Amino acid sequence: MAVYTEVPDEALTAFLSAYEIGGLLSYKGIAEGVENTNFFLHTTQGSYILTLYEKRVREEDLPFFLNLMEHLATRGLACPQPIRNRAGTALGSLCGRPAVIVSFLEGVSVKHPGVDHCRALGGALARLHAAGADFGMRRENNLSVGAWRSLFAQAEAQADTVSPGLARRTRDDLAALEAGWPHGLPGGVIHADLFTDNVFFIGDDLSGLIDFYFACTDAFAYDLAICLNAWCFEADGTFHHDMAAALIGGYAAVRRLEPAEVAALPILARGAALRFMLTRLVDWLNVPPGALVQPKDPREYDRRLTFHRSAGHARDYGWAP
Repeated sequence: MAVYTEVPDEALTAFLSAYEIGGLLSYKGIAEGVENTNFFLHTTQGSYILTLYEKRVREEDLPFFLNLMEHLATRGLACPQPIRNRAGTALGSLCGRPAVIVSFLEGVSVKHPGVDHCRALGGALARLHAAGADFGMRRENNLSVGAWRSLFAQAEAQADTVSPGLARRTRDDLAALEAGWPHGLPGGVIHADLFTDNVFFIGDDLSGLIDFYFACTDAFAYDLAICLNAWCFEADGTFHHDMAAALIGGYAAVRRLEPAEVAALPILARGAALRFMLTRLVDWLNVPPGALVQPKDPREYDRRLTFHRSAGHARDYGWAP
């Protein structure tokens, strides 16, 4: 289970007493995700998600995330809404951690997405980018190319114990990406973490997007590249060209990609793969003592990087003019 902080019953009861959400009937830890502690709450008034923020989420960033979810909902995007307490505040504190309750979003994530799921995701991603166009806050992407070398420094000495040659491959990737990283692409609010467990479906219909706690201001095409990595590869590194074509096609049907974005797609996809390989690698080597968490395997993204190093054009990712 992805639970870093245990919450005693009496502490939770005291915390919930500040909210108008009814009496607590049950709660349980949520296994998905590796960044924060999440609980499913069932009360006499409905269902909610309680999040305690851990690790990379900075408390000063939380107003950005919470205001963004409220903003996107007003623009018609289905996403969780922060629940404010009687004092009108969404952000609280529980067991020494910043904590928020958000509304429960109906739907299920798909563990094995297909072409139709990818097409729906592409359209939803483009609508998210459009809905955030007039959001008044900005947040730097603190896990972009400028942060990767310092991330690697935390794991370089042990990298080859995870996969032989990983340190050398990573140094080569860093050099190539730092030299060629694109700037000036169209951008705005991006989700930056839209993995399959952060997208819900009801039947074949996409019902909503969750987990905005890496959202930031960056290039739209980088968000698309993250999704290509998360949705269109198998764990063994096999790339599904048809799924990628559907994802890009679904996105482009809502928002047209500019030529500079198309040209940058291969390096953005390689960079997105390196970003998640590095954060997974650091987590893999540094699981907090006593944490009820299963870190994700960095070698999956090491295998994706093998594909990205040989891809030279957006056509390799399914883009068609």
